[in-house]
Amino acid sequence: MKKPKEQGILMDLDGTLVDSKEAYMEAAETAFRTLKQETYSPEIAIEIPKRLEQGLPLDGLLEKADVQRFLRIYRDAYLHATATKTKPIPNVADTLRKLARKAKLALITMRYVPREKVVAELKSFGIADCFTYVITALDTHRPKPSPEALIQCAATLEVDGRDCVVVGDSVADIRAGKAVGAKTVAVLSGIFSRSELEREKPDLILENVNELPDFLDSLTK
Repeated sequence: MKKPKEQGILMDLDGTLVDSKEAYMEAAETAFRTLKQETYSPEIAIEIPKRLEQGLPLDGLLEKADVQRFLRIYRDAYLHATATKTKPIPNVADTLRKLARKAKLALITMRYVPREKVVAELKSFGIADCFTYVITALDTHRPKPSPEALIQCAATLEVDGRDCVVVGDSVADIRAGKAVGAKTVAVLSGIFSRSELEREKPDLILENVNELPDFLDSLTK
């Protein structure tokens, strides 16, 4: 009897498994205040991580300022804020346990922090044991939308990238997933709108990750 293919689910963190909007807001407020920028607004606070994830410049969002200094302050403030401002998507622990019974799970985050910090956060939410592997931006030369992290995860899980499902809230997640030939699932629980995600043509768009178990079998046939 032919052994069934091993399946992998490669998941994003911020906006996918945890709600990070408050952390984005705090980071932007801190950076704007530190550099005495007066153009801050909640809309700009959300636009900043969108652009950073896509490698786009911050043109029009800042007054005359040292952009590199702004980004250093912003990133430091964001990582500090994630310790208290991020919270898991409701019921995500139950969802991850359902998924872990069907496939090997890996977590890929673009946070520039040691893996141990992310694992500690996952433990605090009671979901660390669901993941076979965790990778951060420090573990790769090129973050998403490069497929490098996904290829590394698939190799560690001992699965083919084409037998994986990539789940995330950003255009970078979908682009990276398509680059390895994986099925791609966009979730609307993050900072990107449905129309922004639809332009990337993911295989599926869900309100949040809790809907994924109902669709997983049809994605992995």
